[in-house]
Amino acid sequence: MAKGVITLVVAALLAARCGAAPPPPSPPAQAAPTSGCAGAHPLEPGRHTLASGGLERGFLLSVPDGRGPHPVLLNLHGLGSSAAEQAAYSRLPEAGARRGYIVATPQAAEGRFAWTLPGTAGPDDTAFLTALLDHLQRELCVDARREFAAGMSYGAGMATALICAAHGRLAGVAAVAGLTIARPCPGAGPATIIAFHGTADRIVPYRGGHPLRDATGNLRALADLVTLPPVEQSADDWAAALGCTGRTTTPHNQQVRLRGWKSCPGGTTLRLYTVNGGGHTWPGPIEVPRLGATARDLDATGLILDAFDRTPSR
Repeated sequence: MAKGVITLVVAALLAARCGAAPPPPSPPAQAAPTSGCAGAHPLEPGRHTLASGGLERGFLLSVPDGRGPHPVLLNLHGLGSSAAEQAAYSRLPEAGARRGYIVATPQAAEGRFAWTLPGTAGPDDTAFLTALLDHLQRELCVDARREFAAGMSYGAGMATALICAAHGRLAGVAAVAGLTIARPCPGAGPATIIAFHGTADRIVPYRGGHPLRDATGNLRALADLVTLPPVEQSADDWAAALGCTGRTTTPHNQQVRLRGWKSCPGGTTLRLYTVNGGGHTWPGPIEVPRLGATARDLDATGLILDAFDRTPSR
């Protein structure tokens, strides 16, 4: 676990750092079919591998029915987790495929507990994830203008980092329990961001400060080197970077409040769902007690897909 935690510490030291009712869907733009639309033998659902930067990594693939072109969603696991755990916990492969999304759930490099954020030491995961998108475009019928990423915890940090590192390629990102891990870049976007975070998260604290609140010993000493910003500050920083204006805060239900912005460039949206008393969890029906309380009546998976459905093509 030490390697993974050190990766988190190094990346978080570099890190500085929605909302109102969704706007009506934009008129659909013409899809941008990729070369995979003409392929005679497209990739089958299941486990696959892809070599990038001299390393071979695995990914789980879920493919919808129909000819396409289909939007693509990268589904990124958290620190110390796995592709299989992320696929089951997020429910994005099954739910996404029903909505018409190709969902790829990749695994970090062998021997690594986390993704390598842009600008930090380790395997070039930005290159791997962009290579994975390229691979899917060649092998499946993809709409190149509708590529998305979602992640849990450190995977959320990697997903949001791709808004900048992938040079505007992504149309939208979902960050569950990890919006504060990656810093916005100047002039980012346009891109939709939908985020979820619990106020009682003890791993990535809602009010900022040192992560991994329950760590002890050497791990505690490492965590004390890191100071993360408050979640609401990170949302505000992303709003400034994206050019979103007109911040609003409204109750979503008794446990959840919704922060959003009335106007973001290009018809995109920025929204933060704050779960009062929520832990380091993915809101929805699956509970992981060691990670804290879960808002079981808040369907993060469905809300993420709703937001991506409404996101304009790039």
